[in-house]
Amino acid sequence: MTRIQGWFAVTAFLLPLWLRAQDRPQDANRLPIKRVVLYKNGVGYFEHIGRVHGNQDVTIPFTSGQLNDVLKSLTVLDLNGGHISSVAYGSAAPVDRQIGDLRLPLGEKSSLTDFLGALRGARLEIKNGASAMTGRLLSIERKTRIAGATTLDVDYLSLISDSGEIKTMEVAPGFSVRLLDPGLAGRVGRFLDIVSLGREADVRRMVISTEGAGDRSVFVSYISEVPVWKSTYRIVLSSKAGESPLLQGWAIVDNTVGQDWNNVQLSLVAGAPQSFVQNLSMPYYTRRPVVPMPEAMAVSPQTYESTLLPGNGVFASAGGSIEQSAEFQAGAASQTVTVQAAPLVISESMGASEVNRTIGTGRTLGSGVALGGVRGGVGAGRGGGVGSGQGGGVGGGVFRVAAAQELGDLFEYKLKDPITIQKNRSALLPIVQSSITAEKVSIWNDRAGLPRPQRALWLANSTGLTLDGGSFSVMEEDTFAGEGIFEPIRPAEKRLVSYALDLAVNASSRNSAEQQGVTRVRASQGVMTQESEIREKKTYTFRNEDTSPRTVIVEHPVRTGYELRSQTKPAETTADWMRFRVPVAPKETAVLVVEEARPIKSIYTLTNVTGQQVDLFVRQRSINATVEDALRRILVQKGVASALESEKNARDEEMSKIFDDQQRLRENMKALKGSAEEKLLLQRYTQQLNEQENRLEKLRKEKEGLESQHAKARDALNKMIQDLSFDVKL
Repeated sequence: MTRIQGWFAVTAFLLPLWLRAQDRPQDANRLPIKRVVLYKNGVGYFEHIGRVHGNQDVTIPFTSGQLNDVLKSLTVLDLNGGHISSVAYGSAAPVDRQIGDLRLPLGEKSSLTDFLGALRGARLEIKNGASAMTGRLLSIERKTRIAGATTLDVDYLSLISDSGEIKTMEVAPGFSVRLLDPGLAGRVGRFLDIVSLGREADVRRMVISTEGAGDRSVFVSYISEVPVWKSTYRIVLSSKAGESPLLQGWAIVDNTVGQDWNNVQLSLVAGAPQSFVQNLSMPYYTRRPVVPMPEAMAVSPQTYESTLLPGNGVFASAGGSIEQSAEFQAGAASQTVTVQAAPLVISESMGASEVNRTIGTGRTLGSGVALGGVRGGVGAGRGGGVGSGQGGGVGGGVFRVAAAQELGDLFEYKLKDPITIQKNRSALLPIVQSSITAEKVSIWNDRAGLPRPQRALWLANSTGLTLDGGSFSVMEEDTFAGEGIFEPIRPAEKRLVSYALDLAVNASSRNSAEQQGVTRVRASQGVMTQESEIREKKTYTFRNEDTSPRTVIVEHPVRTGYELRSQTKPAETTADWMRFRVPVAPKETAVLVVEEARPIKSIYTLTNVTGQQVDLFVRQRSINATVEDALRRILVQKGVASALESEKNARDEEMSKIFDDQQRLRENMKALKGSAEEKLLLQRYTQQLNEQENRLEKLRKEKEGLESQHAKARDALNKMIQDLSFDVKL
């Protein structure tokens, strides 16, 4: 037993050493990660920096999922005079494409029946117990066999022997098949290899080949899919009067890229640059059109004309040398990073630490000045963790464990000290610790459907930093008081956040509304407007049963078309709510009354106003005597114009009847030709036509006079309406 235990002990000691020894040749050329920037859209920016000597290859392991992002964002620089000769990575055609190349009609999930059916025509040796037969596979078919009350589906193989005899054998539990065709077993083995590859670790190693002389630095950057980093906060309320609460912020970071982060400079960006997924790492095949072979064409020999005018035999060249100056910028030329840095100077005599200090921050990527920024390097950092702040008490001063800065529309938390997170591990990293301005209040919103007001903090971001959105927990009197969520808060921005129910305050509300009469009448340019309003009153009542006072923040909805009429004004107004501050003393009741009015306008065109409408306005007291007199005068003038128009219309109607009667007389006169009464009746009809013509002449003159009078009356009416202007408050 002792010997066995000793063997296990030696094995346990030597096995890790042996495994590390196996990894050394592979990891010796691996570029370490020096800088990581994580974004809120599920991508991360990575920088690798390492040393190479002469013509040397370096490797970076990726998964297939990472490789797609890497291929569309990879930036590789061989500094100090070297250059990159090639970048290679493991590639493989899709599984279905590889299986198709084997010329075996099999799928990735083939059954035994499918497999045997795919071997149709192959030479096989089949054994089933003591029975055996050899030949080429003719078919495999399933038949139903009934034995008593049992129904079974049985597969049968049919072979054709060399002599032409067809034999059939049942596929039973003791059934075996041996492949006799040369090379068939190898293709089946390849098929199984392809299928089994799907269960292997998904690692694609990228090999970067460098060429140059001496020791040099290599810089590699890319983006890769990563888990979204998350923010969470702690707000510690002080029991001392006048002392600010303490805000402590943490970031949750997950390392799932399959490579350790050792002494990495980490930045967390509260923003989501546009990014997408494109499958670049897999070979892509496209369908090409099938073009039939052209038919044979008999081409006759051709002769060409001789030269007429000889040339000089010189062909003009359309070119010359073109010189281009290319400037490389590693990173995005946007507003995300704006840092002034000294030009990059790297010599071959620099050590790895000097190069890391010069390049590792990557702050000027995309700024157009140089690769990296000389900002004193990463450094060891100071502070020793979160700490308790400065200035005494809970809040103290601002203890920034991460350097925060604006990046255009984004915001960055850059950890001051390098961090280490092993692969497939997560970490909770401090990003801010500072006192913050906060007022403890209670919120009441009767549309929320809650039985009581909510305890809340009215935060004013006095940290000078943009606080990324996330969850928060409140600590009060050395215990947990509640938790909630807030959205990103910019510096100096105020935000109301709730974390618990206030069980000591009762709340109720009631509504009332009334219709007000016309309060104002206006007239201008032929239009009269009457203004009235609907007034609504909402009463909020609060009862404080606690021994400490409360400040209740009432959220009253902002409604389109309503105007606030109460004397109490809101403490602040958002897009949807007016927030009123209501102090409630201990064991007391407080009331808030919010009065609002919705204006109503009735518009009338004065040319269409009737006497009945004016009578109605008088009864409703929606106009006064002055407005009534003006409207009555308009109605009188309107009546004059209407009477003249009626007289003119009467003349038109009489003239129309005369025209119709004249037409009748003329038709009768045509019909009398050749009759005995022709002479007598023609005299009569002629006399009537003369009388009608005299009447028509008189009517025409009267109509012209009426038209002139009517036009003057209409002009007077229009002028009276246009000149009428008043603004009367009732």
